[in-house]
Amino acid sequence: MTVLTTDKIEVLAPAGNPAALKAAVFAGADAVYMGGALFSARANAANFSREEMREAAAFARERGVRVYVTVNTLVKDAELAEALDFCAYLCSLPVDGILVQDMGLFALLHAACPEMPLHASTQMSLHTPGGAALLQSLGASRVVLAREMSLEEIRAVSAQTDVELEAFVHGALCMSLSGQCYFSAMLGGRSGNRGRCAQTCRLPFAAPGGTGHDLSLKDMSFIEHIGALSAAGVCSAKIEGRMKRPEYVAAAVSACRHAADGEPVPPALLEDLGAVFSRSGFTDGYLSAQRGRSMFGIRTKEDVEGASSAVFASLHALYKNERQCVPVTFRARIFEGEHPALTVSDGAHTASVADEAHVCAAAQRLPVDTARWQAQLQKTGGTPYRCTAAEIETDGRTAVPVSVLNGLRRAALEALGAQRREKEPVPFRMPALDVRPHRPEKLALRGAFRDAEQIPENAGALEAVQLPLDTPLDALDALRRAGHTLILEIPRAIWGVEAPIRARMEALRREGFTHFWCGNLGAVALCRELEVSAHGGFSLNVFNTQSLRFFESLGLCDTELSMELTGAEIAALGGALPRGVLVYGRQPLMLTRNCPLANSKKGCLHCARPLSIRDRRGVEFPVLCTKFAGKPVFSEVFNSVPLTITDSVRAGSGADFGVLRFSVEKAVETGEILRRTIRQEKPHSDYTRGLFTRGVL
Repeated sequence: MTVLTTDKIEVLAPAGNPAALKAAVFAGADAVYMGGALFSARANAANFSREEMREAAAFARERGVRVYVTVNTLVKDAELAEALDFCAYLCSLPVDGILVQDMGLFALLHAACPEMPLHASTQMSLHTPGGAALLQSLGASRVVLAREMSLEEIRAVSAQTDVELEAFVHGALCMSLSGQCYFSAMLGGRSGNRGRCAQTCRLPFAAPGGTGHDLSLKDMSFIEHIGALSAAGVCSAKIEGRMKRPEYVAAAVSACRHAADGEPVPPALLEDLGAVFSRSGFTDGYLSAQRGRSMFGIRTKEDVEGASSAVFASLHALYKNERQCVPVTFRARIFEGEHPALTVSDGAHTASVADEAHVCAAAQRLPVDTARWQAQLQKTGGTPYRCTAAEIETDGRTAVPVSVLNGLRRAALEALGAQRREKEPVPFRMPALDVRPHRPEKLALRGAFRDAEQIPENAGALEAVQLPLDTPLDALDALRRAGHTLILEIPRAIWGVEAPIRARMEALRREGFTHFWCGNLGAVALCRELEVSAHGGFSLNVFNTQSLRFFESLGLCDTELSMELTGAEIAALGGALPRGVLVYGRQPLMLTRNCPLANSKKGCLHCARPLSIRDRRGVEFPVLCTKFAGKPVFSEVFNSVPLTITDSVRAGSGADFGVLRFSVEKAVETGEILRRTIRQEKPHSDYTRGLFTRGVL
């Protein structure tokens, strides 16, 4: 549902640079989104300097186009002051909203500038009614939904909340759920959560029976479904592509404009859109819930050659001329002995000008031709204005030169534009950032297992045992009787299974199991709804002290920190919420709804045992599927070797507990790993230190 003052779905276009901004606006976008030099999820786009941002926002506002600015990366403690300063600057501009990923920054901005609309970025991984409702209760005016959602799932979110919903309708499709990809960071230190994604998924990775590019999806295109998305409650149709050239932006905007207006999209335009950029065509597999092999694709030689000079020339014509999108009315006053005057109005703003250098005189030769004057005032070509009416007040005997009328028209429209470009600044109260390092005296250990059979005999050394939510009740009872503290893991993604997960949590609560691990905001919302204890997971992307304070205020008992923080950054974090770090385990590099193993001729392999994908060097990365209520929910691609920092994280290092996360290990292996951890022995086999020492860009 939407609070936008229009019945039509908003066409939201990417503006990665000033040229793309012009293309988007002239092609008919209702709104644009852009980023600054820092804190943008597309750091490799040209983006905008502060002065360029001011000019761009004014340019768009004069033309009635809304501007949203992306500040949608994870932010380190040392960067928060600069991020807040940038947002304070945005509040001085005619900006209509700020997109945010980092929950610490989100909470600070909601307190610092409550009048500025905050949009929950797709990097927050929101995909459930509960998650969307939670963000709305925390101050979000809009939620950008995960690309993986089906039309029915989108409709369910709209039915259960009245927050504005924004959905991607065209552009690149990441293999991983946005905000949950750590592949680029782990392999090369370039974090997708920091706008530095190296597009690892476009490299060759081979699954059994696959094509050899089994992490590469086709681009998405839901343009033909824009009407259905609008009917489902989506208020904004978003085009991906801040790193694309202006012709691509213009083509995508023009196609979406036709669809949003209820008009057929010209086949030639769709053909040119596919030619200017695609990866083996397009897919609507997520929206239609038809996932599988047909969704995979790469950028082929034919795709590249399709972007010919003729195609670019055709698309350039879409934004060659100013779009006259602002209706205005003129009223001229022409009386003998007075200065000629002209008033223009767009309905909300009015500007009046007079030619002080000219005094009107009676006509000497030609009869007074007011029709000609009206026609002259209507010549607004080359401007964003379209004259819908021109009224002439005159005594009937006075003449005025056409050149004078032309000058008045130009001056009046410039004065009107100056008014339209202005917006009252949003008040901003700079918050204080007090960070006092957290120094717990002890370091406890927790074990996270995919199956109860992995639990070793020496598990009594663990402060808590974490198991999947659907672990059989008799196994849970046996562990509880053995004295183990249990935390049950809600799946990291819960699209399509929120209702059975809620039912399972209610059943477990009745049996006395009240502690749950939350890897997404939708899971946190469920815990708050059911009034049970929530423990945050690494995939909440807790990156700074303010995020720790935010989740403490939300009622979490404790949380794991982001896997992308270094040991030094962890030690410097403040706040009181107990926090943990992953000290052992194959790190989940991707969470995907379209399993890479499904890119085989057989489709889903219904794996009875863990399989893997192989990179071009022959390195294997395990792939594990998570099911719930009898249906596959998501797959995870794990690192080829386990992270091992069990000999590096000690009491006083800033963490309250270390997590050993087991995936493919058997009980004999988990027991030996736990024994070595307790003794703080150095690793005995292949391992990685992850990002604990090198960090991310």
